[in-house]
Amino acid sequence: MADFPRLAALAVVLRDGHLLLVRRKNEPDAGLWGYPGGQVDLGETAGEAAVRELREETSVIAAPRAYIDSLDIIRRAEDGAVSFHFLLVAVLCDYVEGVPVAADDVTEAQWVPFEAVLNRALPLSKDVDTVLKHALSQTGQAPFAAPPGG
Repeated sequence: MADFPRLAALAVVLRDGHLLLVRRKNEPDAGLWGYPGGQVDLGETAGEAAVRELREETSVIAAPRAYIDSLDIIRRAEDGAVSFHFLLVAVLCDYVEGVPVAADDVTEAQWVPFEAVLNRALPLSKDVDTVLKHALSQTGQAPFAAPPGG
């Protein structure tokens, strides 16, 4: 039997009304947009893993600020057996520098307006919008850009 559950970290990076997302290359979420992230290595904190995975997948540098959410992702085979189980820890990260460039196991990396995520204008992995709402709540940022002059 595989070692389950596994711990993984997600980097949630907010900047100027936008969220940094990547499009996954591999299953289980191939073709969907989600947070940069991946497995936490032995001896590594979830915050350290989030910024490492962010750098590996996008070349963007950030600093971990706070844990904002956790998600259980459990997939089962047709016979009901668990095929995988990840506990994902969403880590709010402060942008430091860099321009997103897709690398590693992602096909695209870009800044996406909060509004596009909250309106699900893109094909998103599960709970991307929910995690964004929690991040906005913790940071006090507005979910939608104010109109010019307003």
